Order: sequence, then structure tokens, then C-alpha cells
Amino acid sequence: MVPALRRAVLAALVIVTSSFAQDQARDGAADTGDPRRPNIVFVFSDDHAVDAIGAYRGRFAGLDPTPNIDRLASMGAVFENSFCTNSICGPSRAVILTGLHSHLNGVRGNGRQFDGDQWTFPKALREVGYQTALFGKWHLGSSPQGFDAWEVLPGQGEYYNPRMLSEGGERRIDGHVSDIVTDLSIDWIREAVESGDGAPFLLMCQHKAPHRNWMPAPRHLDLYDDVEIPEPASLFDDYRNRASPAAHQEMEIGDHMSTPVDLFVLPLDGSPPDRTGATDQSGLRNLGVMTVEQRAAWDAAFVDENREFLREPPTGEALIRWKYQRYAKNYLRAVRGVDDSVGRLMATLDELGIADNTIFVYGSDQGFYLGEHGWFDKRWMYEQSMRMPLIVRWPGHVEPGRRPTELVQNLDYAPTFLDAAGAQIPDQLQGRTLRPLLEDRSPEGGWRDAVYFHYHAYPSIHMVARHYGVRTERYKLIRYYQFDEWELFDLQQDPMEMRNLYGDPEHFRLCVELAELLGQMRAESRDDSDLSVMPREWQEKYR
Repeated sequence: MVPALRRAVLAALVIVTSSFAQDQARDGAADTGDPRRPNIVFVFSDDHAVDAIGAYRGRFAGLDPTPNIDRLASMGAVFENSFCTNSICGPSRAVILTGLHSHLNGVRGNGRQFDGDQWTFPKALREVGYQTALFGKWHLGSSPQGFDAWEVLPGQGEYYNPRMLSEGGERRIDGHVSDIVTDLSIDWIREAVESGDGAPFLLMCQHKAPHRNWMPAPRHLDLYDDVEIPEPASLFDDYRNRASPAAHQEMEIGDHMSTPVDLFVLPLDGSPPDRTGATDQSGLRNLGVMTVEQRAAWDAAFVDENREFLREPPTGEALIRWKYQRYAKNYLRAVRGVDDSVGRLMATLDELGIADNTIFVYGSDQGFYLGEHGWFDKRWMYEQSMRMPLIVRWPGHVEPGRRPTELVQNLDYAPTFLDAAGAQIPDQLQGRTLRPLLEDRSPEGGWRDAVYFHYHAYPSIHMVARHYGVRTERYKLIRYYQFDEWELFDLQQDPMEMRNLYGDPEHFRLCVELAELLGQMRAESRDDSDLSVMPREWQEKYR
């Protein structure tokens, strides 16, 4: 690091973070007198990368991965620059519920129990007369609050014949989890509409898929069998020209993805598979609760390919390419189950005659690496995991085909839902309503020109270093504070984030300006997290 730059950047941070800013003003109160308050169907998947959605026109668009989600997108708005504040499952969900950053809602990493007594947007909607329900993945440790009905997966949940928890206790339901969550959601919608009281509803349909370990439904096991999945240009990234944490993670397809555990290449003689080094063994456990018919279909789908692999296992780059193909296909197959869910829910709204007065939202808790940088998983502030899909259909309010480019975050969901429902937006929320952007209006006071991100979980699974940063339309500045390292990327010239410009004399002034902005956003976010540097001996230990 250039000493002068380091001093200038740290000075900028110290100056700006010496005091915390007051909450930003809201975009005005919603109309509480609307007699036709809209229903809200919020379909939320897990780890769905934008490249795996046709409407985002990414690397997999030619494979037609999401025909129903694409149809939804054609009827509404596709947010091009939608980001999370902390790219990991539990924290993202807590941010959406509360409209607060992780350091304020109490869930900084997975495994933290969500305090259900705090304010959440489902509670607020319920208070203004909405019926509320949640089905599927919860992943917040506590029991859901603010819902008239809920049934959720314990922890990460299972793909096949999952256990489900509700106020009535636990039960196991036969079938594939994406179908089961959809069935529960549709049954509840019908009941809510047919009850006859006319109250609007909020449904949160939250899918496990396409989270690791990737286990598609039987009907999708042969999808893409004869297709070569496009590889990312950075599949064999060597992590040069980046800060050192990029090379010291544990999420590489080559070194950290288990062939038997993650990819189900099981011994043909029925002997126990090698589980060495596998960090998520839920898939193998789930095989043990399949029905005879389910297991037969599963084995038949992979036995020939597994036999060929085991007869002459590939090595080196050929092994990485093989793993990537198996992984990407199972991922996309799991995505198709979620896409089927969206299609079924849309058909149900049409059948019941309520589609025109229903906001339909599709999103995911963060993005995911589909081989970019040689990785799987999420966590980083790099684009593939920070960027999250957000598609909104709202008949009469959103012109079909809109593609807003403003910088939005999952902080904005809660105030948006409240605004649409005619409920008051509490002052403490850190997001802003997206309604002006949806309706192609100029937001009062303009819109933000940067977003703030903070990943807190290190040391932990996948060993991604703690970092925080700021992203503008063109640039991204990241600080790995435990290791006192920085990264600067020009997203216009280097969209794959392969060249760290931090320390380049030509970008000295830009680094100082972005560091000052980062300090301002940390202050405005009321983030008082410990940013101390690890002692040198600890740095070496964790590398």
C-alpha cells in the first residue's frame, strides 16, 4: 500500500466517522384511504444469481432457465442495479423484514437468532388489516412473528420430504420442497380470498432452492442432459491484482467442492462416500429419507455419468470443468422448480380474478457464484454475490418492460410494501420506498448515488474476510479491515473485477473521495462495528 494514500484514506474515514448523521427523510406518506389496497405476493428464493434468470440477459439466458419469471418480468419492472447490504442468507432476510442494516437488526451472520420482538413489515401490514402468511425457508433461528399462518423449514431445510415447523408442531411432508412450499402458499391464498371478508393479504413464499446441496425435483433431473453449460471467463482465476483475501478463501470449485457430497458421485458398490472436507453434508443425509421411487429416479439420472467418471477420473483443469458442469446443471435444474412455482402462483391469481390488484415480487436473498473466479457460494462484495434479482409486477402502477437503473437495496423492500399498502413508514427505517421508481416518477429529494455493504462473518465457513465498502454507479471501494487491505474497481472498464486499482497513483484522488464517501455512509448507517486490524500473528494463523 502506498503510504501517502493509506494516510489520506484513513484520515478521510476518521474525519467523516467522528459523528453519526440523522435518518434520511422519507419519500412522503402513502395514501391510507385507498379502498383497494393491493395484495402482495412475495416469492423469495435462496442464492438465485441474476445470470440464471433469462430476463437479466446474462450468461445463461440462451438456456431459457426461467420462462415463468421472464413472463412476470415482461409484465412489470426488472431492477438492473439491485443489491444486498450483506450477502449471506440469514442477514439478508433480517434486513428485508426490518428495513435495517445487519448491525442494527442483530443478525450479522448465519446462526444468529433473530429477535422476533422487534418491528417488522409483516407486523405493520397486519396492524393495518392485512392477512399475512409465510411458507418455506425462514433460517432465522426464532419462530416467525407477525403472521396469521406460517410453516417453515428448520434451518436450511431439506429438498426431499422435508420436515416443516409450525405453531402446531413438526411434520414431514412427502414431495419436493419447491412444490410443497408452493402448494402451501396456493392453498392459503385460496382460503384468504374465499373467506369473503375482503381483507388484502401478504404472502411470503420462500424457497430453499437453489441453495447448496443442489437437488432438483424428479421431473427436472434430465434437464440440460445434452447441453454444455457456458463457462465464465474467470473460471481459472489466479487472483492476481486483487487484495490477498481473494486468494485465501475456501470456496473454490477445484479445491473445496466435494465430488461425492456436493455432486453426488457415489460409489457404485454402495459403500459409504468420502465426506472429507465437505462443509455441507445435508444432501447425502437427504438421500436417506427419499422414498424408494424418489431414490430410484435420482440414481437413474446420474449412474451412467458417475460410472464414466469413476472409471477414469479427470484431473487438473479437466476435473474443475467436470465439476462445474455437474454443479451448474443441478443448480439450473433446481432453479426450474422455483420457476414452476412462479408460474403456478401467477395462474392461481388469474384463476381467482385478483391478479390486477396484486403486487407480485420475485427476488432472492443475494446472488451466487456460478464459476466466476472459480467459486461457488456468495458472501463477497463482488458483483456476482452483492447483486440480487428484483422483479416487480403491479398492474396499473408499473409499465410493463421497465428496467430501472437506480441503485436499490434490500433495505428498500419494507418501506415499499408499506407505501403500497397505505401504511405509515417508520422514521427508523434505513431504506426508501421504491414506489416512485416503479411508477416512473422522480423521487422527492432525488435518489441515492451509492450503496453501503458490510460482511461480518470471519473466521467462518468459506473463510471470506470481513469487509465493508461503497458502490457507486461506476466504482467500488472495499476495505478488508482485519487485514488492512483495500480494493478499488472501475466497473465500467473492468466489470468482472479482475484488476485492483487501489494504490495506483492515477487513482489517488478517487480513492480519497470514495473513502470519504464510505465514512459518510458508515456514519449515516449508524454502523459502529469494530474495524480493528488483526495482530500480525493472527493474520498469519488464518491464512
